[in-house]
Amino acid sequence: MTEATVTEQTYVLVHGTNSAGAFWAPIARELTLRGHRVVAVDQPYHGAEAYLPASYQSQDLAALATEPTPLGRLGLDDFERRVTGVVRRAARGARDGKVVLVGHSMGGVSVNRVANAVPHLLAHLVYMAAYCPGPDFPSIADCMATPEAADAIVPDRQVIGDPKELGVIRLNLRTGDAEDLALFKEMVCADYPDADFRRVLAGLQPDESDRVATDRAVGEVPSWGRVPRTYLRFGRDRLVTPALQDLMIARADARTPGNAFRVRNFAAASHVGPLDPGPVTDALAALGR
Repeated sequence: MTEATVTEQTYVLVHGTNSAGAFWAPIARELTLRGHRVVAVDQPYHGAEAYLPASYQSQDLAALATEPTPLGRLGLDDFERRVTGVVRRAARGARDGKVVLVGHSMGGVSVNRVANAVPHLLAHLVYMAAYCPGPDFPSIADCMATPEAADAIVPDRQVIGDPKELGVIRLNLRTGDAEDLALFKEMVCADYPDADFRRVLAGLQPDESDRVATDRAVGEVPSWGRVPRTYLRFGRDRLVTPALQDLMIARADARTPGNAFRVRNFAAASHVGPLDPGPVTDALAALGR
């Protein structure tokens, strides 16, 4: 199929933990150039409306441990409302009145919730190394407590302040500590050159809602379960481990045997995906063929 004969799709892209809609810029640009409509969502207090603590800017780590943030008041209901609102608006101009909803990492829990809320507006669900909780592990925290996630790299030691007091998981991503930087790199993009890792890190923000990780995010069979879905499996992900990805895929398929995941395997991809956005773009664009 040539670009001239592309069947236009509308994509709504949902970012992951500590991230923003700008994460999707390379993929969004390529999809748009191929003739598609693309909206990259900023969750509340992320991206264009990010809240950055003053002590983060000044690198006053003692103050950073206690400085409040409005993101601490939010949970998954707020994230779902944001994405559902974008989906409703995007669907009005979509070719068939439906959108392809794509979530990366934490974005998967919003995908599940939105699919429960407006399944009739969704042509396809795509999970890109994303959480897809089920009844046996209904939240991100529960997913991460499974044996399949036992060897995941998580920045427990790097958390600043008390998440229960702040309402967020707070990380100092502007650190100069070599050990912390090595862990962050291994967690998100171990295969990237250092310069590209620094670019990825610069696109992240320090705070992420603690409640989003613990709120229930199970896709329900009568709604979520009827929307076609694809999983982009990243084989060298050190955060959402391949074993956890496989578990979530298998459990979802068991719940909806007539609507199983279509799995695209990116064997060498780390958590943020291949440095070259082309293969992931190709997989997303293929959904419109």
